[in-house]
Amino acid sequence: MGRRKKIAAEQRKENRKDISLAVLNNVPSSPRKMRLVADMVRGMEVFRALGVLKFSNKEASSKVEKLLLSAIANWEQKNERKAETGELYIKTIAVDGGSMLKRLRPAPQGRGYRIRKRSNHVTIVVDTFKKEQEQN
Repeated sequence: MGRRKKIAAEQRKENRKDISLAVLNNVPSSPRKMRLVADMVRGMEVFRALGVLKFSNKEASSKVEKLLLSAIANWEQKNERKAETGELYIKTIAVDGGSMLKRLRPAPQGRGYRIRKRSNHVTIVVDTFKKEQEQN
């Protein structure tokens, strides 16, 4: 690795040190369905968001709930203390399209219709309210 690339990589690594995130890749549901759930909890306090996700009747909410618990655990590991109620919030939650499985469905007169089985990637970044207030 060249010197310049190494310095840039170390700088990126240093910048990500204070960020607590969790990533879920290749979830076998469409990004549109997952974004409906992500929009429900964006910007919320984490324990309130967990309650919303627990009682949501969408199938994607259980996966986002598990991912949020992982992000909270990552924050606790980095800061070496337990998360308190009202301290953490969901800073960003992003849903990106993943790989697509292309299948054929039989159609009339010997034709075939293409079916795209979509998947998505979800990223959650958790931060504290106090850090936001110090920056302003």
